[in-house]
Amino acid sequence: MEPELKQFSGLLIFGNIENLILAAQGVGACVNPLILGCLSLIAVVCWLLIGTYGTRVAIKYARHINFIGGLAIFILGIQAMLESLPGMLAFSH
Repeated sequence: MEPELKQFSGLLIFGNIENLILAAQGVGACVNPLILGCLSLIAVVCWLLIGTYGTRVAIKYARHINFIGGLAIFILGIQAMLESLPGMLAFSH
């Protein structure tokens, strides 16, 4: 991997984890797996194209992009935990 692209590896890893979480939520919601798979592949190809052609523009904003991406993942994680609390508290009594 090229040295200037290594700083985006965290977003790549966590972005793929986020894609897996969204796919799992789609399966849990009984979405048609073929449609879900097609939409997931379309999203991956779009992100590949954006990443391939947008990197040259975004490289000077890498620190900001990493921070915003990490913050978004953190906020989504907190949101998921808060939404699961009522169900967890109902089972504890």
